Amino acid sequence: MGNNEYVIGVDFGTSSVRAIIVDAQNGENIASSEFKYRRWDKMKYCNASRNQFRQHPKDYIEGLEYVIKDCLNNCSQTISENIKGISIDTTGSTPVAVDETGQPLALQDKFAENPNAMFFLWKDHSAIAEAEYINEIAKNSTPDYLRFSGGLYSSEWFWSKLLYVLKNDAEVSEAMHSWVEHCDWMPYLLAGETDLQKMKRSTCAAGHKALWAKEHDGFPSSEFLNLLDPRLKKIRNSLSSETYPANIPAGNLSEEWANRLGLSTSVLVGIGALDAHMGAVGAGIKPYYLSKVMGTSTCDMLVVPPGDDSKIVKGICGQADGSIIPGMLGMEAGQSAFGDIFSWFADLLLWSVDSEKKEDEKDKLLEYLNKEAEKRDFDPDAEIAVDWFNGRRTPDVNPYVKGGVCGLDLASDAVSIFRSLAESTCFGARRIIERFVSEGIPIEGVIGAGGVALKSPFIMQVMADVLGLPIKVSAAKETTAMGAAMFAATMSGIYKDVSEAMENMGAGFSNVYLPDEDKKTIDDHRYQKYKELSGFLEEQLTFKH
Repeated sequence: MGNNEYVIGVDFGTSSVRAIIVDAQNGENIASSEFKYRRWDKMKYCNASRNQFRQHPKDYIEGLEYVIKDCLNNCSQTISENIKGISIDTTGSTPVAVDETGQPLALQDKFAENPNAMFFLWKDHSAIAEAEYINEIAKNSTPDYLRFSGGLYSSEWFWSKLLYVLKNDAEVSEAMHSWVEHCDWMPYLLAGETDLQKMKRSTCAAGHKALWAKEHDGFPSSEFLNLLDPRLKKIRNSLSSETYPANIPAGNLSEEWANRLGLSTSVLVGIGALDAHMGAVGAGIKPYYLSKVMGTSTCDMLVVPPGDDSKIVKGICGQADGSIIPGMLGMEAGQSAFGDIFSWFADLLLWSVDSEKKEDEKDKLLEYLNKEAEKRDFDPDAEIAVDWFNGRRTPDVNPYVKGGVCGLDLASDAVSIFRSLAESTCFGARRIIERFVSEGIPIEGVIGAGGVALKSPFIMQVMADVLGLPIKVSAAKETTAMGAAMFAATMSGIYKDVSEAMENMGAGFSNVYLPDEDKKTIDDHRYQKYKELSGFLEEQLTFKH
């Protein structure tokens, strides 16, 4: 590797896109930029009461151009001239209907205001009924298409959302030529491709969200998809049998995008992947350490080295070869709501505050709640909460379950309720770890990354206590974008593999939280109460609509 080699990592999150320019030699962050999606910020095309969360492709295009140009504007010309590669991660499953050229239908005037022609954000649960139908058909199919997806298919994923569109929007169904993940479309866009057959689908997204596995010859067969809906045959024909890991290029930056960004067409564009998977790389994941990317939700990543990669774990979000680190088996679990719960609670308390002041007030309130909760004595009989405010992702996906807080009395205040909510998210994390262990996958420790891991020592200490495991917090401020940058450095040939990129570019850890053994008895007692309450809620208060 020579000097003066730089890469760009781009991270498309739930509410904004971030980009960083990184010195590939040592991982130094040279420049960074963030762009909040303008339409999403106004919650256009969303309806929370119906679990509808859509994003317009223009938000992504505008954001991509802004953050990269903004980064370059804050760098020297020498750095700009020595950018070697760009890699991108996105939320997922976040798919969209595209036309024959591979462009989202929402970019056409006819569909510009149609939410069904836009990207279905990962947390869109419109397709609950469709997911149930897939599970019903798949449980009697041969081969077992759910084998590598934890045994259940989710409403958050690729095929469920596609079925929803087919059943609910005839115009979009007729106009679409394929169904594409956000992480696959961005590299395709930057490379200037217009032929769908040249789209390189991500091993990561296909393996975890679209039932792709080499053991059953790739994506589900046309025969199986025909049982779900005969119109799926057209979509199946648009999918190649091969998928690609993130350590190889998707192509070169097109002339159009090179001109728009002020870069050279010699810049390579990498295969995309899902944000938490690249975030795990940016955080320094290693075998048998659970990497928890803690944001609005959590995504829990685990890698298993060759030789111990034949185990099947039930009830998780799936497992796929090379989805995190090429050459290792990647496993995914997670919680559908994490930071979202705290944000909801703050919004509840600030319901009367003027919207222009709300974000600043929310930050102050959450900081206060964290500090005050940390001061409270540990009460074994305090309020107890369940974290299913956006359904349950793992273990054993169930979008119908609801969250709850129990044990309220007239002494309950905002701090005690906040503490119970924070504790519930840690109990939910413990259930995930117990599932891995019960299925034969050892967990040696936890690596924390994301906003909550960096901003809330209180929650991180409770997490360590509840899990009974040490938690290392990644020092990288832009962990997910850094993971993308590491893949950019690998696919552009600066490093031979992503493990070498991690070793040279990694930021290390900023903090380590050790479990307090003196709290184990109380934690175990309250965890048992959490399981009893969650069992009651699931059995008695699950509403299907």
